[in-house]
Amino acid sequence: MTGPLADLRVIELCDEAGSWAGKLMADLGADVIKVEPPGGVRTRQYPPFYHDEPHPDRSLVFWHSNTSKRGITLDVTTVEGRAVLRRLIADADIFIEDQAPGRMAEWALDYPDLSPANPKLIMVSLTPFGRSGPRSQEQATDLTLIAGGGPAWSCGYDDHSLPPVRGGGNQGYQTACHWAVTTALIAVVHRDFTGEGQHMDVNMHAAQNVTTEAASYTWLVAKQTVQRQTGRHASVIPSEPVQVLAGDGRYVTTGFAPRRPSQIATIVAWLDDLGIKEQYEQWPLLELGAHMDHDITMASIAEGGEDAMIFGAVRAALVFIAEHITAYEFFIGTQSRDMQCGLIYSPEDTIDDRHIRERGFATEVAHPELGASFIYPGAPYTMSASPWAISRRAPLLGEHTTEVLTAAGVSPEEQQRLRAAGVL
Repeated sequence: MTGPLADLRVIELCDEAGSWAGKLMADLGADVIKVEPPGGVRTRQYPPFYHDEPHPDRSLVFWHSNTSKRGITLDVTTVEGRAVLRRLIADADIFIEDQAPGRMAEWALDYPDLSPANPKLIMVSLTPFGRSGPRSQEQATDLTLIAGGGPAWSCGYDDHSLPPVRGGGNQGYQTACHWAVTTALIAVVHRDFTGEGQHMDVNMHAAQNVTTEAASYTWLVAKQTVQRQTGRHASVIPSEPVQVLAGDGRYVTTGFAPRRPSQIATIVAWLDDLGIKEQYEQWPLLELGAHMDHDITMASIAEGGEDAMIFGAVRAALVFIAEHITAYEFFIGTQSRDMQCGLIYSPEDTIDDRHIRERGFATEVAHPELGASFIYPGAPYTMSASPWAISRRAPLLGEHTTEVLTAAGVSPEEQQRLRAAGVL
């Protein structure tokens, strides 16, 4: 079986900002050809490296963002390099680029330059602030996009004397790439109905803003500003802490404590099973809650009466239980008792989790040149008829140049000349 995008050819002229979009399409079966300068894109120089050996073909950052692609080297800053690129784009379905604002027009590689030779072409441009407007010529990084776009405001700690936090990895770029792929595939559907290609102008800054949970919309609708909280959703109204240390020194999240009498009774029974009920000083309040004739509500908690006292005792009981067992025991124990509590996994915990493994999320990818295979993160979904798959590891620098250019009609003699001139 082949992937759902197996009939699409994509030319990718991207480095750090847009390479994730190409990966998403390549892993879904599209023939994605990554175009790099002769020395390779910057991300080939990003650590960490395999065996800590700096090398253009050993960057784990590059590996992760470029699976399933073919790769060629081509100096598009030269007239001859751009001529070759135009030949490739003329036979492509999608052209995706993340070049500096104005660069494509300067090179005569903008949509009006390319569409006459390929009217069905879908071109996707990722720029920091979009291609129009007063900030369209500004530069940005993943950090400044997340900070200026909104997500960083919602990420951090209860102590607001500490600065906001940027999430790990290139989450800003990846968020924009998800929007880029979504718009590109919508354009493919439009093209299939109308025969028309089009240009997709992706504003990476705006992509952050519309992916900020409720922060933007809370301001737009209620003119209220959410506040960041440690390990919890940013909110206008502060909530109680939920991350606690379990008995083995690992963190768990207690979530929102149960409010139904039957669930409170379950906590009482759990304390009893663990032999620690008498050690928990507030267990009489739990017994009272277990025999109530009504559920505790947010309104009754806000009133500050008996319901609020019982709810506080329930929250404290979960913390007390967590302190007496391992994090995984707490996770399994709460889930089996119909409570929405969780274990805070490390990256290796996630990959080694039995459930994750049995669903095939951990994907083995061969690197023949190294004589080894490595486990990669997989897809968060499965497809029954046209499955997702990492078809190959990221391309070595210039690995498919001869193959791709020969298929495009560039003769061996011409390729030799271009190599001698430093274009390939």
